[in-house]
Amino acid sequence: MSEVLTTPLPAAGLLDRERTVAGPRFNRWLVPPAALAIHLCIGMAYGFSVFWLPMSKLLGNTDAALCTGMSFWGQLTTTSCNWSVPSVTHIFEIFIAFLGISAAIWGGWLEHAGPRKAGFIAALCWGGGLILGGLGVSMHQLWLVILGCGVLGGVGLGLGYISPVSTLIKWFPDRRGMATGFAIMGFGGGAMIGAPLAVALMKHFSATSPQGVASTLMLMGALYLVIMSAGAFGFRVPPRDWKPSGWTPKEGGKAMITDHEVHLNKAWKTPQFWLVWGVLCLNVTAGIGVLSMASPMLQDVFGARLIGVDATATLSTAQKAAIVAAAGGLVGLISLFNAVGRLFWAALSDHIGRKATYYIFFLLGIALYASLPTLGHIGAAGLFVVVVCVIMTMYGGGFSTVPAYLADLFGTQMVGAIHGRLLTAWSVAGVAGPFLIAAIRQTQINAGVAHNLVYDRTLYILAGLLFVGFILNLLVRPVDPKYRMTAEELAQERALKHEDRVAGDALHAARGAFGIVGVLAWAAVGIPFLIGVFIALQKAAVLF
Repeated sequence: MSEVLTTPLPAAGLLDRERTVAGPRFNRWLVPPAALAIHLCIGMAYGFSVFWLPMSKLLGNTDAALCTGMSFWGQLTTTSCNWSVPSVTHIFEIFIAFLGISAAIWGGWLEHAGPRKAGFIAALCWGGGLILGGLGVSMHQLWLVILGCGVLGGVGLGLGYISPVSTLIKWFPDRRGMATGFAIMGFGGGAMIGAPLAVALMKHFSATSPQGVASTLMLMGALYLVIMSAGAFGFRVPPRDWKPSGWTPKEGGKAMITDHEVHLNKAWKTPQFWLVWGVLCLNVTAGIGVLSMASPMLQDVFGARLIGVDATATLSTAQKAAIVAAAGGLVGLISLFNAVGRLFWAALSDHIGRKATYYIFFLLGIALYASLPTLGHIGAAGLFVVVVCVIMTMYGGGFSTVPAYLADLFGTQMVGAIHGRLLTAWSVAGVAGPFLIAAIRQTQINAGVAHNLVYDRTLYILAGLLFVGFILNLLVRPVDPKYRMTAEELAQERALKHEDRVAGDALHAARGAFGIVGVLAWAAVGIPFLIGVFIALQKAAVLF
């Protein structure tokens, strides 16, 4: 019988979960770089704005005025007219929507299939989606670009985003927040690497293809496919009941950390699920509202003062370009603080608790959002930038802390699937936040409000949303015992993961040394990340 429990099933394929159970020489610190390899690739979603303007200039000999009256639906199939920037920006909304939808639909399947299969399919979808989008650009068919980058790419984002979560939490029961923070930090930092790479590639390929967009998308898609596949095959899962050496759960534990399991089918019916859903949605709505308009907000509020010129002065072309460059530096800083905040706040939550961490997000956030209009009025551009950067750490921290929050409430058995359902909050916030801030801004401008004042009302509204989030977080309590899995339900769930047949050796598994393999794995993801940090700081230097 012991042979059956420790030997992979003969019929198991290379991608199957039972083929990924860790052996004795594996080290758990090899899992975070595998997760980072995937998240650094899909994190390019935040950097996709570098494609919008080049995509609107693909037909160089076409009079842009010919497209002025054409609807979005007409632009989907036209080959004689340049697409408008608003039309191509719908790609971002679509892949964020499909991120949440795919994570919600296939989260349960992912738990049973394992992170290797899910990560590899995510690589095929994200990388293949970019390649298909590149073909759409080369054929000048917007519908094909949306299908590739938006729909197929969005599915890749969803599966890639949640694939490491459950695995990391099981590998690091002693540091749940820090473990998920490492992976999800990659999603926040992916644009720091991908956006400069895309700009450089478009410049290189522009001599042979319009704006270099099609070739860039296809090459980056192929590159991401390879890197994400390497990350997927690097995943291992711990045997059931595995624990780190020398670590034992504290007797009784904390009230908000359960030692029981809740099934996905029951978790989403609990008040706790919807309270945390609201907590994440409101935190993201506020953060993404600032994220989506950071550069124009800085230009509108401070204008010429960004470069030390009187606000009433007539600006030269060079001075206007300097203002745009300074505002662009903020975008680089935002990417950096968004990424670093994901690791910092998630790791801190291991010590102060998830609920307390969200209390900080909301209380500090309310104060910071409400202070931005005043900082704008007095011309304190430096402090304004600092406040926005702190806000971005909490925006990113909200994403990285929530998987551990869910594990505390519902257990670890199905936390990946529950997290997938919860990400529908991101889909809602990804539309609501940018729409809210853009709509109110335009309404204020139409009413004759000065450009440097058009964000005041919006920022106060966002602070109000954070207050609602604070109340929701206050209401979170431990899950009622009636929702817990029975012993039979837990056994059935483990059987679906083949844990009943492939348990592995929990006592001796994954006790290997970090070694040269660990150094190489971390260097492979760490060096590109640090290059991205350097580029972000280089751009941000313009601000100062």
